[in-house]
Amino acid sequence: MSTAPTTAWRRPAPTAAQFRADLWVGLAVTVLALFELTLAHSTGAFLLGPPPSVAEQVWWTVAVTAPLAVRRRWPAAVSVVISIAFVAGQARAIPLAQLPSGALFAALFTLGAWGADRRLAGRLRAGIIVAMFGWLALSLALRADQISAASFTDAAGPVPPVLAAVVNGVFYNVLFFGFAYYSGQTSWVAARRRHELREQAEQLRRSQVEARERAVMGERVRIARELHDVIAHHVSVMGVQAAACRRVFDRDRDKARTALAAIEETARTSVDELRRMLGVLRDPDAVAGATTPEDTAGIDQVSALVDRARDTGLRADLGVYGEPVPLPRSVSQAAYRIVQEAVTNVVKHAHATTLDVRIRYLARELEIDVSDDGHGGVPAVGDGLGLIGMRERVAAHGGEVEAGPRPGGGFRVRARMPIPVEAAGRAA
Repeated sequence: MSTAPTTAWRRPAPTAAQFRADLWVGLAVTVLALFELTLAHSTGAFLLGPPPSVAEQVWWTVAVTAPLAVRRRWPAAVSVVISIAFVAGQARAIPLAQLPSGALFAALFTLGAWGADRRLAGRLRAGIIVAMFGWLALSLALRADQISAASFTDAAGPVPPVLAAVVNGVFYNVLFFGFAYYSGQTSWVAARRRHELREQAEQLRRSQVEARERAVMGERVRIARELHDVIAHHVSVMGVQAAACRRVFDRDRDKARTALAAIEETARTSVDELRRMLGVLRDPDAVAGATTPEDTAGIDQVSALVDRARDTGLRADLGVYGEPVPLPRSVSQAAYRIVQEAVTNVVKHAHATTLDVRIRYLARELEIDVSDDGHGGVPAVGDGLGLIGMRERVAAHGGEVEAGPRPGGGFRVRARMPIPVEAAGRAA
């Protein structure tokens, strides 16, 4: 199993609960190993030869099993200590049976699963396994004179009994140490993958939070743009109409009444727009982008903007060129708001007498052209927020906008937005 892509990650240290569990496991395995040693003495079966004193047997049994109590705290040291104690115990003919062998397996597994230095853990495990097979070969060589076919009186298989015993021992050890190595490595890789999944989940959570924040901010910007475009337009028109009413109030009551009626209608429209937008602000789902109120303003209502501009005293003309085609609501609304902002700037800042609005349906584009004969200076774009809003609207549809003084005087705003393919096909 390759560990090249995983060497950079370090497994978090064991918790206090895991340390306590290791302590209890080590004590339990030591007690059970001593009980197993007692049973071996009771049977009198000492396969490795006559054992030493009982005290030495207890010592080596404890030396092989007790280090498991700190196996995850110091996995490298524990694996080395248990391996040396296991070999030394067998060399001293200690009857180390199942539990000491299990302790050796657990030490190798823990080193593979918890070793912080992966290079050291891999080399140390390989070294221990090689040493164990070296000890197996040495012990077989030392006992070669004690092993003969006569020792296997009941042998009946096709393989010579001595060869079968050697192969069986080697095969068992290959499985034993191979599985210890593989399972430890697998545990470490599984822990790394769990860490990566947690990191990915946290990353996804942060990206979702950021996406929600961006959606909220985008919606707030959109609402701010709408407020600027709608309210500023209506308030500007009302201001101009109020000034006109004041000037003609004493001379021409009919014109004054017409101006007051226009102010009333504009105020009512402005209040309706404001209520709609405040409704969006009160609705958290709407602010988050889940729902948005239907905006009925579209390019077909540009004529009403021009009419209101005429009510302020401007000579306003509207020209539509090309064959009008149905537009997506977002494109139609953007076109309307661009004209509205341009007309508002003319009414508020340009000191113009004429206004020319032209809408051109080109082969693949919709062009909005608004010009006036005012002074054409910087105040013609107001505080700059309107022009920013225009650019944002046009950029959202992949178009472009130009705004600036005209060479012959006055100011001009020209915006182009692509027309969807199906609409362009109908126009053609």
